[in-house]
Amino acid sequence: MAIPKEVKHKEKWIKWFSDLGKDSGNVAGGKGANLGEMYNTGVPVPPGFVVTAQAYDYFIKEAGLNEKIAELLERIDYDNTKQLNEITQNIRALITDSKFPKDMKEEILDAYENLDTSGFDMEKGTALDIIKTSSEPIFVAVRSSATTEDLADASFAGQQDTYLNIKGNNPLLDSIKKCFASLFTPRATYYRYKKGFKHSESSLAVIVQKMVDANKSGVIFSKDPSFKNENVIIEAVWGLGEGIVSGRVTPDKYIVTEDMGIKDTKVANKKLAITRDSSGDKSIVKLTESKAKQQVLKNHEIKKLAEIALDLEKHYQKPQDIEFAIENSEIFVVQTRPITTMAKRITEGEERKKIEGEVILEGLAASPGIASGKVKVIEDLKDLDKIRKGDILVTTMTNPDMVVTMQKSAGIITDEGGLTAHAAIVSREMGIPCIVGTDNATTKLKENEVITMDGYDGKIYKGKTAETEKKEIAQVKTETKTKIKVIVDLPSFAERAAKTGIEKVGLTRIEGIIAESGKHPEYFLTKNEMKDYENIIFKGISKIAEHFKELWVRTSDIRTDEFQNLEGAPKEVEANPMLGLHGIRYSVKHPKILKAELNALKRISEQGKTVGLLLPQVIAVDEVQKVKQALKEINFQDARVGVMVETPAAVQIIKDLVDEGIDFISFGTNDLTQYLLAVDRGNEKVQHLYNELHPAILYQLGYVIRVCKRANVETSICGQAGSRKEMVTHLVKNGIDSISVNADMAEEIAKHIAEVEAEIVKDTDKEPRQYQPSENNKKENNKLSEQESKQNNPEQKSQDNQNQSSQENKQISQKQEKNQNEDKKEIKIPMKFNPGTKKYEPDTDKLKESMKNVKENKDNQNSKEESEKGNNEDNDGDENIVKDVDEAVKDIEEEKKEYEKEHPEEAEQEQKQEQKESENENENQDGEEEE
Repeated sequence: MAIPKEVKHKEKWIKWFSDLGKDSGNVAGGKGANLGEMYNTGVPVPPGFVVTAQAYDYFIKEAGLNEKIAELLERIDYDNTKQLNEITQNIRALITDSKFPKDMKEEILDAYENLDTSGFDMEKGTALDIIKTSSEPIFVAVRSSATTEDLADASFAGQQDTYLNIKGNNPLLDSIKKCFASLFTPRATYYRYKKGFKHSESSLAVIVQKMVDANKSGVIFSKDPSFKNENVIIEAVWGLGEGIVSGRVTPDKYIVTEDMGIKDTKVANKKLAITRDSSGDKSIVKLTESKAKQQVLKNHEIKKLAEIALDLEKHYQKPQDIEFAIENSEIFVVQTRPITTMAKRITEGEERKKIEGEVILEGLAASPGIASGKVKVIEDLKDLDKIRKGDILVTTMTNPDMVVTMQKSAGIITDEGGLTAHAAIVSREMGIPCIVGTDNATTKLKENEVITMDGYDGKIYKGKTAETEKKEIAQVKTETKTKIKVIVDLPSFAERAAKTGIEKVGLTRIEGIIAESGKHPEYFLTKNEMKDYENIIFKGISKIAEHFKELWVRTSDIRTDEFQNLEGAPKEVEANPMLGLHGIRYSVKHPKILKAELNALKRISEQGKTVGLLLPQVIAVDEVQKVKQALKEINFQDARVGVMVETPAAVQIIKDLVDEGIDFISFGTNDLTQYLLAVDRGNEKVQHLYNELHPAILYQLGYVIRVCKRANVETSICGQAGSRKEMVTHLVKNGIDSISVNADMAEEIAKHIAEVEAEIVKDTDKEPRQYQPSENNKKENNKLSEQESKQNNPEQKSQDNQNQSSQENKQISQKQEKNQNEDKKEIKIPMKFNPGTKKYEPDTDKLKESMKNVKENKDNQNSKEESEKGNNEDNDGDENIVKDVDEAVKDIEEEKKEYEKEHPEEAEQEQKQEQKESENENENQDGEEEE
């Protein structure tokens, strides 16, 4: 597919990529401008055009929607999530139900039809006049491109829609309207409001780009992201790029030097390919053995891709992470973005001694370190007994039943899995070298064969070629306001995790301690030996607590498909264990097991340790209430109780949980992501859809943090997402209190947190971040505080009344009223423009300060009189000022409404003048303060 030789066009509502550049953001949005920039620098970008932001404005105007949308936006209470969702949904419906203006519709469809005139010279002007070469409409990608995406101080990425594999005129037009409508998703609308962007000034362009029907695809790193060298790294698979992104296909790997020399080629066994059928749907194709083992890229393609990567790095002056696709031998760049952690890895990476020997197998490096030992192939749980300390555990894929045995082994190798597989996660926590996705380790490696595995680069060597070496734990020296905690599941992990210098444990799952005992909790229940069960939990937690000052312990969460090898385990496995009887619902059903665990934690607390109780899989307030009742029955009412936010229900009822009095929450993103996206991350057919950074997930996390911070409920995260820098960035910017990570990632994440905080915290801000409630919340909080004060001290009001006669009260009241009226006359009410409501409102902060100054002046004039009456009124000064402000604002608003009603034209002119003065006055201010 050749790239059309585009020229400068005169279309009114669309722009071809050749018409755009890096400065075209106001026309084509951020994405559109970047595509135009690449296109015009010679990068092979799939051809396309942009429906401009001006076209969007024209569409809205011609449909008569400007006033309707503005009216609906005016009605939004941004603290009312339900109302925000309903109103924005109505706005989107108005847009999608509207029709395109005739001239705009024709221009879009003409451009779509001409997008496939591959063989014609468009510079000669003949392409628009000749019969089109394709009788079938082509597949296109339709992507939103907001005009605000390229602003340095705002991040609108992912807030608007994208539609792939769109074919035909009507589907194209419908997709463009949906993109237009996505400017008013709840998330985008709320974000603009909080950032102070005017809705009326926000616009949207839409990219229409030809889909590449790739027979080869992959990724390029213009610099090796893992080690200290300057090589270009290329990974490639057959079919679409989803194969690499999802981790389902192990790609070929090519290493190219800066002088275009192919340094190394590793051909993987690629059993599957993801392709697109004629209807646009994706399908998984099983490849023949010869195709699976065939090298994907030819040498000239490897060199060309490396050349493109270096050119893009030079152009953008940063190392690039590039996605590419090849259709019929023609290379296309689908996307490029900077490798944000590149510089850090290069400067801080350590040189390692190269292992010499015969490489017999390769996979994905999942946990760093080097190990030598005898191979033990585990085909069934009954084989676990043969593992001895120092052996290499080789299996298809690990599961929770293997955790105890895994810690005995020197290293772990699996046939399947990616970097988020069970083996990878647990190995990193244990500090054990791990290689996953080898495809055939269980058949190629022989029982008791001595091997050496390199967890840094995924290579497995024949014989003992190096000594066992685990990755050292770095002490966390980086200071952050967002606290770092560690995850410790087994007593044997504690000493290693303590080397970080961190004093708090963010998660201890007691299932590991249960597994070490060899007996299921129901064994002790059946035998009526609950004290033994309590002692096992107590001893295990005590060994961890020796190394830390505080730890959060999660009560047992055992599914029926886990720990089947334990003595006394139920034999029945549920049809859907993830949605079955486990977590807090299991504990509530078996109160003896729950109380044994609570008693164990009580004993830890009595040793002087701070213990937090984490309840898993919470979906109802009464579950927390039942646990609190159990705590009361064992005289442990002062326990700190928290919940795992890992179900959609916990997110939705978080306000009720906060009202119930929970002390903290911790996000369990592994389960929450699966529940919210309806995706089983262990299912190969949908595994590629599992994404902890999905907008739906991020929105829910932000919402929970906001609710909890209003009530001073501590927030943390303990899922694997806490080790992903993109997730950490989102959480820190939303104000999370702590991040819980595996010990080996602690210092790296701490440094990243420091970088994020440096962006959002001013140099003068030396105090921990605090939640700043809105004016409405302040009033409500004051009311609640007054009510609580009266409830706690019921005699106070009566005593105050007895201390003053009714005559004195009357005199004081009259004087206060007189003073307030005089104060109002002396103060010019300061006003400010609220970009969220698009109205002028009294500046209450300035008004308070002004009234306080007036009050202080009057106090000085009447100091003698005040000294005689004591300091009671001084103590209430701030409260009086707040009341004065509220009354002043109320009076102003009422007078203003009457004036606007009687003199509408003069009021409008004055408002414009006030707006101009306010904008000049606030020109150098930093902007709105976010929640």
